[in-house]
Amino acid sequence: MARFHQLRIAAVEQLTDDSVTLTFEVPPALREEYRYAPGQHLAIRRFVDGTEIRRTYSICAPAPHPERDSEPETLRVGVRFVEGGAFSTYALKEVAVGDELEVMTPAGRFTLEPAPGRYAAVVGGSGITPVLSIVTTLLEREPHATFCLIRSDRTAASTMFLEEVADLKDRWPDRFQLVTVLSREEQQSGLDSGRLDEERLATLLPALLPVEEVAGWFLCGPFGLVQGAEKTLRGLGVTRQRIHEEIFHVDDGLASPAPATTAAPAHSTVTVTLDGRSGTWPVQDGESLLDTVLRNRADAPYACKGGVCGTCRAFRVSGEVRMNRNFALEPEETEAGYVLACQSHPATDTVELDFDR
Repeated sequence: MARFHQLRIAAVEQLTDDSVTLTFEVPPALREEYRYAPGQHLAIRRFVDGTEIRRTYSICAPAPHPERDSEPETLRVGVRFVEGGAFSTYALKEVAVGDELEVMTPAGRFTLEPAPGRYAAVVGGSGITPVLSIVTTLLEREPHATFCLIRSDRTAASTMFLEEVADLKDRWPDRFQLVTVLSREEQQSGLDSGRLDEERLATLLPALLPVEEVAGWFLCGPFGLVQGAEKTLRGLGVTRQRIHEEIFHVDDGLASPAPATTAAPAHSTVTVTLDGRSGTWPVQDGESLLDTVLRNRADAPYACKGGVCGTCRAFRVSGEVRMNRNFALEPEETEAGYVLACQSHPATDTVELDFDR
């Protein structure tokens, strides 16, 4: 069960003009709870003028080795400034060493358990953050694995973790391949500038590596880039099971909510199992199932409320729901019965969800 704990900030590092890393100290009593898999994220909570703000940031450090140092002493996340962003503004301009913030225990299924094979990623902007953890962990633990990273950024100056990625190339020159594309700046060598759209990826990917031999593709970044990369890979014959996605930003003009296929019931209730306790409550007109639960259980897990992070994933035990949007669950998860509570609305008189599964 995801929980918040107060963690002290041990370091604040400026990466670019508009991004920083925050390193949190994990006290010994909490290290087991904060054990994480490469690619997972943290939700951070703060209150401003009585209003609760939650934001999700990916862990960028390699995961602790399960046999040698399985309990993390620190957690490091990358934060990029978002215009008008309540938390990112605070992180870049106010956060200082010694401050304490409420940090949720790690969550997320955009992960890779190190195993032999060929892997690749297409990332844009801050989408490098979880992939940095994934690729570093993989190369450190598995000598029979290789990784190809295709990353897109606006300019060299805006590129997060530039030195860390260069270090990967120095440490594993035969096992790590890096391709950088800048959309707003010409490079002295390498690929021409411009966006990584479907047409460009369809030409680039087969030229870089044998696409059909890649065991896992990891796509992370803005909605348009991730969706374009997925379409390209499917067109190149890659099965959906080998494609893993995490969306960092969704433009509502590009991703509208799914249309309602059934009329919502006039009166409905939701029964929820959460942290071993159950309750049944009426769903108010127009509210999501998550909002219904939050009115009665403040400990319900969530972070973004936008269908992106997957923190509010729950198993649908009975009843039917309509999800407005889903950018976090894999097809096999929805087929198995999982839903995003923040995007789910009742389509039957009664719905039962289990957050503990």
